[in-house]
Amino acid sequence: MTRKLKITAIKPYPVWVGTRNQMLVKVETDSGIFGWGESGLSGREKAVAGAIEHYREFLIGRDPMQIGRIWQEVYRSQYFEGGRVLQAAISAIDIALHDIKGKALGVPAYELLGGKQRDRIPTFASTGDEAEGDVAIERARELREQGWQAIRFFPIGQNSKDIFEPRQSIGATATMLNKAREALGDEVVLGIDYHHRLSVAEAASFCNKLGRGVLDFLEEPIRDETPEAYESLRTMTDIPFAIGEEFASKWQFLPYIERGIHQFNRLDVCNVGGLTEAMKVAGWSEAHYVDLMPHNPLGPVCTAATIHLAAAVPNFAWLETRAPEAKLGFDNSDFFPVQPRLDGPDYPVSDLPGLGVEVNEEAVKAESFRFWEAPHLKRRDGSVTNW
Repeated sequence: MTRKLKITAIKPYPVWVGTRNQMLVKVETDSGIFGWGESGLSGREKAVAGAIEHYREFLIGRDPMQIGRIWQEVYRSQYFEGGRVLQAAISAIDIALHDIKGKALGVPAYELLGGKQRDRIPTFASTGDEAEGDVAIERARELREQGWQAIRFFPIGQNSKDIFEPRQSIGATATMLNKAREALGDEVVLGIDYHHRLSVAEAASFCNKLGRGVLDFLEEPIRDETPEAYESLRTMTDIPFAIGEEFASKWQFLPYIERGIHQFNRLDVCNVGGLTEAMKVAGWSEAHYVDLMPHNPLGPVCTAATIHLAAAVPNFAWLETRAPEAKLGFDNSDFFPVQPRLDGPDYPVSDLPGLGVEVNEEAVKAESFRFWEAPHLKRRDGSVTNW
């Protein structure tokens, strides 16, 4: 066992990598051991960096090995606890502390979570935001030939930067998916991410336009604020739901798990509260036979942390990978010289100490933050709708 460590610095780095910012955090100690974490609140990185600076004021000098205690203190240390900005900051710090502890003990992070239950982490791949209709089906064929057995589509109109009309999307998207199932066969897992863009009635209409057995999962069809709305939709379709990527605590998962609303947890370790909170959600989900299907949209630090989570839990389905979408540039080797690499459709589980990822801090310092906004979508009548 190493001597007692002390946190000496916490450095937020909101930095542009590829086509988005990544909110990276470095936690340093007096022994020279350091850890990297990542926040998942894409598009609001400045807010997260500010929260991290507040936490830094009282975390300097603390023992980084006391991960659970630190989690409780950063969560409970203000009257206005929780929320997506604060939880995104807590997530990044928590992941970095797991990286530190693994390095200090000379073990991979999964050993801190109970040990490894699988050697390889299966993934699902996406056809891409811009692929629609026959182009998307052809892209799915290519992914299947490359080894993927779980493939996610996006709806017609997903790539719009201005107008999105749900009723125009659902008919064309259902036609595409019906054709995709016929073309790809029954052995491939097919899903679609509707990105919160539908109402309950629109989502039900969409499901009713699909042939039975066409979809294996429907991701985020409606917004999540009201579990009762999802319960209502649940009565109108038997397609499994994959939801939760934006949930910022175990408490947000509570009604969905307890009421049997969904079948796949799209948990994001960089939003939910880090590996500490993710393990609690995983255990709760196991008790209700809900599998993890983690959200993993941005950088290699998130990917590495999620691989360790996936290795350590029994109730795991697939990890999202954006690696086939190389044009996004999220895994730029200039920034991340050591990072998880796909072997076919799987990520081998790293046995390197900590997360097993390295960040080129000088490259990160040299690259500036860039303001980025998701499209502010409207309907044709001028009203605002969801991105």
